[in-house]
Amino acid sequence: MKSVGAPIDRLDAQKKVTGTATYAMDTEVTKVVHAVIVTSTIAKGSISALDATAAKREPGVLAVMSHLDAPKVMAGKGKAGGPSERILQLLQDPLILYADQPIAVVVADTLERAQHAASLLVVKYTAEAAVATIEQALGTATTPKALAHGKPDWSRGSVEVGLVQAKFKLEQTYTTPNENHNPMEPHGTIAVWHGDELTLYDSTQGIFGCRNRLSEVFGIAKEKVRVIDQFVGGGFGCKGTPWSHIALSAMAAKVVNRPVKLAITRPQMFSLVGHRPHTIQKIALGCDAEGKLTAVRHDVISETSRFDEFVEPSALQSRMLYECANISTTHKVVGIDAPTPTFMRAPGESSGTFAIESAIDELAFLAKIDPLEFRIRNYASSDPQGKPFSSKSLRQCYEAAAAKFGWAKRTPTPRSMRDGHELVGYGMATATYPANQQSASAKAIARPDGTFLVQAGTQDLGTGTYTVMTQIAADALEVPIERVRFELGDSLMPETPVSGGSMTVGSVGPAVRQACIALRGMMAIARAEDKAKDIVAEIKTELAKDHDLYSMHSFGAPFVEVRVDEDLGTIRVARVVAAYACGKILNPKTANNQFVGGITWGIGMALQEETVRDRRTGRNVTRDLADYHVPVHADIPTIDVISIDEEDLHVNAIGTKGIGEIGITGITGAIANAVFHATGKRVRDLPIRLDKLLG
Repeated sequence: MKSVGAPIDRLDAQKKVTGTATYAMDTEVTKVVHAVIVTSTIAKGSISALDATAAKREPGVLAVMSHLDAPKVMAGKGKAGGPSERILQLLQDPLILYADQPIAVVVADTLERAQHAASLLVVKYTAEAAVATIEQALGTATTPKALAHGKPDWSRGSVEVGLVQAKFKLEQTYTTPNENHNPMEPHGTIAVWHGDELTLYDSTQGIFGCRNRLSEVFGIAKEKVRVIDQFVGGGFGCKGTPWSHIALSAMAAKVVNRPVKLAITRPQMFSLVGHRPHTIQKIALGCDAEGKLTAVRHDVISETSRFDEFVEPSALQSRMLYECANISTTHKVVGIDAPTPTFMRAPGESSGTFAIESAIDELAFLAKIDPLEFRIRNYASSDPQGKPFSSKSLRQCYEAAAAKFGWAKRTPTPRSMRDGHELVGYGMATATYPANQQSASAKAIARPDGTFLVQAGTQDLGTGTYTVMTQIAADALEVPIERVRFELGDSLMPETPVSGGSMTVGSVGPAVRQACIALRGMMAIARAEDKAKDIVAEIKTELAKDHDLYSMHSFGAPFVEVRVDEDLGTIRVARVVAAYACGKILNPKTANNQFVGGITWGIGMALQEETVRDRRTGRNVTRDLADYHVPVHADIPTIDVISIDEEDLHVNAIGTKGIGEIGITGITGAIANAVFHATGKRVRDLPIRLDKLLG
């Protein structure tokens, strides 16, 4: 029986539910001591004095490390290597660049003693006025050097001409707030030195990126840094980049000559490990009397820090989502006195689809065309940027989801549908995310006892990587899945890319498959020579030769029903039906989990999530899960997901596109559109709260 395509239970499930899964901070290390990061109370300026006398006198305190005595390292504030690397703050100088920046590390024999000693530090500052929001500095916006994918600006035709030709026009501004990752497992690192060799147990989405960055910081060969992480309790982008605390733990371990455990507190996660940046998105659309688009303009301004550059690429999907002869997209950034933002689940597309899909809905309303029909009339059969799609089953998504949702029952007039005192709204949108991938390596080993070990140095964020890779390997080896064990999470294993951008299975899966096929071919000859030896095959895959010839994307269509209490203004998502086409589905059970997880996050993004920063001090006001609101069980309705299976061999040898992030795209726009249909009130600033409906 084929393993791929079967809804197999997670192979690591028992370990997780019984508490025997070893997360980074759970690793038992002999003679480990504890470190605590002390952070700044100002957002801009410098440290004028730091007195650690009282802290150092406390029982059990082994070291207090600050800019006054921290080891000098190769990367001080550092030099970022690209869009996926951040400049680090490693106590190399007294400068303060943002609120809650690391200014000291206290190490003690117990966590409680380290925390108490940290509270005794006396710090004086020379403070300067901080610019904490992009609204305070819009005049300083600049075009970024680069995006993680694509160019900052792109256009075709003339939007000005298209707007002149338009029968119906729309020009609006949409905003999304700062948001912070809050995975179940906070960031944490255990650093152990063996002479000049470093071992890290780190909660990370990229063990090799972590290894490479630490080798740069300490000026040692990559081979002398080992990173281990067998289980990750959620990441969503914040664990894809090595942050300052990882190097600080290794610096502290070097200073005290002991293994050091350093855990980031929940409040510190709001400053030390990135966030989704605030965006201001201006959109102009035009269409003719038949609803065909004549112009699409999408201009994005997002925040970054003054000392580093990160761009939220929120206009990328607007370049390819709809057919139009005149398209213009731009990205600009404003540097402020705040931490550097980073990737957060579906970076760009999640915030960008809210804006473009809200605007499309608004234009359809002006043209008096059903929102679904409007999108179908502007369906792009090929990418307007000039390439054919490797595959695109968006029409099937529209049809399947609309039928199951009952879209035909929708009456077009806002406030026309109700159930008692509740206003009922139907909304929909288009979802999309690129099919990213990189080269990867894997190793397959045949044991004399008839079992197989397959290894790749990838990560499992809770997405089911252990399970799906085992399924791929079993089919490639043509053996029952029970005879295969898949291992990951160690930089001594074959190298793979970061687990981000929905590309783990699409990148690592082909390498696992090819290694197993190669091993199968070796076995007959090798077994004849020596039946007692392991047989080993290791493969590195490259991108397909025709990879650059196609535009590769997943697509989807979420349909949403909301209920709004007419008296109280409370908003409730009543049900969601969504269809997705993401290449071949390797395990329907783990896939459904990822789709539902993304949709759930999208509900939170639409209605609840917002990090509030005090513009006077630059400090975050929302700093824990009591203040930063995320959905709970009662907030989430029945979510019905339909998978449109499409095997796309242009993308990779196993035909999958990745599903971890597409679920959050489009859903915020669909909810906003449903709220408008229910109430007649258009909210263009996330999150959609009752004060915005009543105001």
